[in-house]
Amino acid sequence: MRNTFSTQSSMMARTKSIFFFFSLLLILGVVAAQEVAKSESEALGKEEEEKRETLEIIIGGGGGSPAPSPESPCPPPPPSRLEKAKRVLLRFKTLIDDPNCYTQTWTQNRNVCDFRGVRCAPYPNTKEPAVAGVDLNGARVTGQNGCPLPVEGTLVDQIPELTFFHVNSNGFAGGVPKGITKFPFFYELDLSNNRVTGNFPIDAITAKTLVFLDLRFNRLTGSIPAELFTKDLDVIFVNNNQFTQSLPENFGSTTARYLTFANNKLSGALPRSVGYAPNLTEVLFLNNSFQGCLPFEIGYLKKAVVFDVSKNSLTGPIPLSFGCLKSIRYLNLEQNKFYGVVPDNLCMLPSLRNNGNISLADNYFKEIGPSCWSLIKSKVLDVSRNCIPGLPNQKSPKECYDFYCKIKACPNPNSLYYVPCKSHWGNNQSPKTGPPSAPVTYNTLKPHRLRL
Repeated sequence: MRNTFSTQSSMMARTKSIFFFFSLLLILGVVAAQEVAKSESEALGKEEEEKRETLEIIIGGGGGSPAPSPESPCPPPPPSRLEKAKRVLLRFKTLIDDPNCYTQTWTQNRNVCDFRGVRCAPYPNTKEPAVAGVDLNGARVTGQNGCPLPVEGTLVDQIPELTFFHVNSNGFAGGVPKGITKFPFFYELDLSNNRVTGNFPIDAITAKTLVFLDLRFNRLTGSIPAELFTKDLDVIFVNNNQFTQSLPENFGSTTARYLTFANNKLSGALPRSVGYAPNLTEVLFLNNSFQGCLPFEIGYLKKAVVFDVSKNSLTGPIPLSFGCLKSIRYLNLEQNKFYGVVPDNLCMLPSLRNNGNISLADNYFKEIGPSCWSLIKSKVLDVSRNCIPGLPNQKSPKECYDFYCKIKACPNPNSLYYVPCKSHWGNNQSPKTGPPSAPVTYNTLKPHRLRL
């Protein structure tokens, strides 16, 4: 029995030892697991802290380059050419009084290409849509509350894609903008019938592509610059201003076809180089204070259809070279002090005989050639108020006598008899045509817009 108990006691002791051993192992495992978890947590926290510090260094400018946040939106694209032009046009609308509601369609919710008077086209370099032209002809817009509406800084020089700017009959004032000289495709400027002041805008004509210049019916003063005639212009309209002094000697260098200098205060003699203008088709010098004799070089103008020097103080005989103006249809020398004989070769020009017009009225001619009589009968030639015996409506003998007592010979009188062309005379049997189309330049004597 004692042995059995002893055996049982021994077995119980061994069982306790085994249980204690496994309990100890369990406790040690739990402790070890906690230590591992603590180590991993500390390591992870340290790694996150290092990342945060690195990011703070980058963002805070600690020697690194700024980097946008991954969540920051992309910057908006730059405004297009149309959007920029639209802003300019809408801003301009806020500066004007518009009694005729010309800019009524200029609104924020409308396509700028649908604005009245706005023309769009692909920009040559990029083919991107752009505002290519602004036409406010006849809009009658002015500055608000009677304030001046400057040409410069408000519209034309704010849209670099412009090719033309037409604003006939508005209230633009001040000087001509200089910014257009840098526009690569700008070729037409019409500021006619406004309130533009100052001297001739030399800066404007430096635009490399400019071919059309209309400054008529403004308040420009001073002289006509020589630079005007060195530019590759096709149209020059500067009539009805207050220009003074004489025309530059390089006039004949102009490439223009249509020129008007009428209704200014220009003086001096007509430059001899006028006859060498290669493309001159129509020119108006009327109603100025030009003096002296007509240069014979005018006879070289083979393309001239209109030549008007009426209402000046020019004098002398008509050079025989005028018989070489083979294209002339409208020749106006009235209201001057011309004298002598009307050349017969002039009256024989087919271009005049067939529905042309010559006005020599109110001068001091005392004789006409044989061919001129038929032109008087057909009302092609007007020689009223001269000194021609036997014709009605002439000046009094006393007035004619007093004038001829005071005349002075022209310089180089031999040049008056020079004929620099083969004769067109006798070729007056050409078939008659209908009335010639109205000259372009005479339309410039009215302030309205031109339709060339």
